[in-house]
Amino acid sequence: MLTISEVEHVALLGRLELTGEEKKLYQEQLSAILEYAKKLDDLDTGDVLPTAHVLPLKNVFRQDEAGSHLESERVLANAPERDGNFFKVPKIV
Repeated sequence: MLTISEVEHVALLGRLELTGEEKKLYQEQLSAILEYAKKLDDLDTGDVLPTAHVLPLKNVFRQDEAGSHLESERVLANAPERDGNFFKVPKIV
């Protein structure tokens, strides 16, 4: 069972102010949660490989190929402001 000082430490980490009654309540509740989590110690995990994610992840790369692009006039047709072949945007400093 957790001690009151351990509950106070957890509350400090969570930046919580607890009353005496709340500390006793959380002592019981957190202890029950930890006891339940201890059931995992009974499982045989010897054949289970350690993983960082439940799904196999891999990057998918493709060849970088030049493709067709829009003409500058079409791209800039709806621009609120433009400067030659560029979008004109407000200066942000």
